[in-house]
Amino acid sequence: MSLTRKTAAELGALIASGEVSAVEVTQAHLDRVAEVDPRVNAFLHVAAESALEQARSVDARRAAGEELGPLAGVPIAHKDVFTTKDMPTTAGSKILEGYRPPYDATVTARLREAGLVILGKTNLDEFAMGSSTENSAYGPTRNPWDLDRIPGGSSGGSSAAVASYQAPLSTGTDTGGSIRQPAAVTGIVGMKPTYGGSSRYGLIAFASSLDTPGPFARNVLDAALLHEAFSGHDVMDSTSIHEEVPPVVEAARRGDVAGLRVGVVKEFGGEGYQPGVINRFREAVDLLESLGAKVVEVSCPSFTYALPAYYLIAPSEASSNLARFDGMRYGLRVGDDGTRSAEEVMALTRAAGFGPEVKRRIMLGTYALSSGYYDAYYGSAQKVRTLIARDFEAAFHQVDVLVSPTTPTTAFPIGERADDPMAMYLADLCTIPANLAGNAAISVPCGLAEEDGLPVGLQIMAPVLGDDRCYRVGAAVEKAFEDRWGGPLLKEAPSL
Repeated sequence: MSLTRKTAAELGALIASGEVSAVEVTQAHLDRVAEVDPRVNAFLHVAAESALEQARSVDARRAAGEELGPLAGVPIAHKDVFTTKDMPTTAGSKILEGYRPPYDATVTARLREAGLVILGKTNLDEFAMGSSTENSAYGPTRNPWDLDRIPGGSSGGSSAAVASYQAPLSTGTDTGGSIRQPAAVTGIVGMKPTYGGSSRYGLIAFASSLDTPGPFARNVLDAALLHEAFSGHDVMDSTSIHEEVPPVVEAARRGDVAGLRVGVVKEFGGEGYQPGVINRFREAVDLLESLGAKVVEVSCPSFTYALPAYYLIAPSEASSNLARFDGMRYGLRVGDDGTRSAEEVMALTRAAGFGPEVKRRIMLGTYALSSGYYDAYYGSAQKVRTLIARDFEAAFHQVDVLVSPTTPTTAFPIGERADDPMAMYLADLCTIPANLAGNAAISVPCGLAEEDGLPVGLQIMAPVLGDDRCYRVGAAVEKAFEDRWGGPLLKEAPSL
């Protein structure tokens, strides 16, 4: 088996044993990037020389007898919304084209400390606003299962990089489903940790009360290892949780559901859900029951209002956060010819630098926060958010985890929903409640839809700081399905 087909845990063990060097592993993945990324467009920036230098450093430290972590020397693709002082950070926007930050995000710094080798920065919907990676100013990323389809969003470059074997691991951010939805439609694992469990310092903000860094991988254990590597309290992030990181790796290795109470969310299903998605979801629920879980139906009535509440709260926060992109301090500046006022330069810069979806959300958020409308829109949405958190709390008195389809459909064709924002927003129907409540949630593959042969994801939701439950159940589902399928769902990116 080639190095690019091995799991992150396997690669880490091979490097630690001296069977292969970190340089060899890194070069193999750089070769894979050169081979397939012109068709996929997962990367916005490939840092080949820097990656090889990082790999040489890992090999030297290992040769000197230094004890390194389980992922030392393993390549990773990094979403281009985390600041990196040695690479451009664009957030997928023209307004930050070529911008090089003076500091690393905490997640970036922890990847480096763990010895992970950053291959480069991945494509995304501009400022993480989207569900398809079509909103990137640098062109869409394509789904390795079918190059005419979307890889999900906003972290579509990260999901596609892992699904096409360009990297065994990648980072993403999840504001309304931007890790779990791409993971589902590309047939990999994606985890949204508990809000505050992973640092937002150095993450270019979209919606500060929702943004959550998390891992992508091709299996549950790899995701848990990466989760553990970059999570934990950070004094630089005022919303960072002081608690210890839940025992996610131990849970992923355990992987059993005997005696666990699993709740099927009544509100997720029916009209608008692709039949193949529902069929695979029901098979996954039956599988959990066969493994010894007690399955019950749970009603969370406020979940039906999550989508409209989210699309008031997130744009409102975005309209505030994106005010810093004014053409005055960094990034793009348009019209500064000495004849225009600062206000004119700001207006011209934003008109040229922001894409249509970002402008749409800024205007929506500004309207929701405006005088006379704040209580009617933003204030009401925050009340719905409280009701959703209470629904989760009540549900977790009855069950240990909740399950649902990750997304109502499989990957849709590029361009199909480009002119229909509401249809695009519905891709996050099942994922948004966990963001509004701050809960942990994971997506794991549960098969292929019969209509199109494309991947379907099972979402597993756990209480705040119950991240280990997601990994425990996810690992059990993964093993049982692999036993049934005769190996992983993603044996090879079909269209590559």
